[in-house]
Amino acid sequence: MDSGGIRRRLALGAAVLAVTGALGLVTAGAAQAAPAGGCSGHEVRALPFSTGVTHVYKRDGYVCAVTLARHPGSARPMSVSVQARGSRPVVDTGWYRHHAGPVTVHAGHRCVRIKGSVGRSGISTGWILC
Repeated sequence: MDSGGIRRRLALGAAVLAVTGALGLVTAGAAQAAPAGGCSGHEVRALPFSTGVTHVYKRDGYVCAVTLARHPGSARPMSVSVQARGSRPVVDTGWYRHHAGPVTVHAGHRCVRIKGSVGRSGISTGWILC
């Protein structure tokens, strides 16, 4: 085989690898796009407030929550917290553009308390999902 044929085969192989890699990135991104920012399971509550909403999911004894801003844009203080009765809360607090969380706790059959906020507005439940 002449050097031109080898170069063409190497270029074709590189192109195939590049396309395969790009498709892998696209499908991996789609697979990771779980509902409401990363919680798995089925939604058991949506807790709306003036600047956002906190979504609560449950699966196999685990409770997960994520707080979404009603109007994503510039970074602002956001937080989400899940606490199983008898345990310390798991909290995600920071300056975010779109969402805080997800945070997950193993609740088993225990009640949980959920808190979420975007800016100065927020929601706090009592003990729920008992």
